[in-house]
Amino acid sequence: MAQTVPPCELPAKEYDVARNTGAYTSSGLATAGFRTAKYLLEEWFQNCYARYHQAFADRDQSERQRHESQQLASETQALAQRTQQDSTRKVGERLQDIHGWKSELQREVEALVAETDLLLAQKQRLERALDATEVPFSIATDNLQCRERRQHPNLVRDYVETELLKEAELIRNIQELLKRTIMQAVSQIRLNREHKETCEMDWSDKVEAYNIDETCGRYHSQSTQVQAHPHSTAFQESASTPETWAKFTQDNLCRAQRERLASANLRVLVDCILRDTSEDLRLQCDAVNLAFGRRCEELEDARHKLQQHLHKTLREITDQEHNVAALKQAIKDKEAPLRVAQTRLYLRSHRPNVELCRDAAQFRLVSEVEELNMSLAALREKLLEAEQSLRNLEDTHMSLEKDITAMTNSLFIDRQKCMAHRTRYPTILQLAGYQ
Repeated sequence: MAQTVPPCELPAKEYDVARNTGAYTSSGLATAGFRTAKYLLEEWFQNCYARYHQAFADRDQSERQRHESQQLASETQALAQRTQQDSTRKVGERLQDIHGWKSELQREVEALVAETDLLLAQKQRLERALDATEVPFSIATDNLQCRERRQHPNLVRDYVETELLKEAELIRNIQELLKRTIMQAVSQIRLNREHKETCEMDWSDKVEAYNIDETCGRYHSQSTQVQAHPHSTAFQESASTPETWAKFTQDNLCRAQRERLASANLRVLVDCILRDTSEDLRLQCDAVNLAFGRRCEELEDARHKLQQHLHKTLREITDQEHNVAALKQAIKDKEAPLRVAQTRLYLRSHRPNVELCRDAAQFRLVSEVEELNMSLAALREKLLEAEQSLRNLEDTHMSLEKDITAMTNSLFIDRQKCMAHRTRYPTILQLAGYQ
């Protein structure tokens, strides 16, 4: 490297130029035409010295300027390199920030997709459970309608009907609950998808920004793709600050996480609802079946007792019919002796004169007729009582047969219609929406 003089301000040198004012100067009139444009030797040396000093000063100034220019160029080059490196580092840090938020958004989107799929599965369970409740409801209403065809006096509001009404009311309440829960699940699924779309849009913007910054980070001074954009330094009015930028994504993540938590809580609630409703339906079904079994046992026992009474009544009717026949025969048997006694009295009433005597035979015939009439009256009265008793027995017989028929019909309805229909009751897995 060439040696240079240290930069400093040289003192200004004053030069006294000799003037031709002496005796031998050219100011005289005699030499005016020969010495007008000439200088003295001292003037020539002084002029050379001035040129030397000016050249030295100009070179020194040029060297200083050149040195300062080289130093400034070096410094600006170093500053440009440092600035570019710092900008590249800042872009790299920005890439890390974008990548971090982008990863968080991607994880949240995947979590929302998985949560939405789980909630959709729960919604399908709710729909299957709602469809499964149609069978118990139709069974309960069919049982109630079938039991309306019971005959008098078995058309009673027993505990079976009470349990069936409770079952129908329980199913209606469960259906309303399941419908409300399905609507809530649909609303939550919509919210999950909306927040997923919001996170996806944010993620998409960050992917685009990441690609742009990644491209910017690869640029350097030797890159051939760079161009001059003089107005690129102006900030756009819609540009965000790092704080608002981070807060925007953080708010999106917080809202998405809040909805995801609400969705998870809703899934737990759906599990509890389906478990409780299926258990309640099966318990009520068991209660109805138990009531049917108990009622059928009561009807069977009552019918058996009625059949026993019917058998005894039929036997009593037969005996009473024999009794009526015997009474009629007894009355018929008393008619001949009565006619004999009346005929005797009639004939004896034709005895002549004094022979018409109230003798012992006459009194005996009269008493015989009275006794026979009394016997006939008693027999006729007893016959009337026996016939009334027979009619009562026949009425009882008809009532017993009617009651037996009604109970047989009730048993047929409860066993063959209702209980047989209840074998189609859904299982607890179907009621819980698993099938």
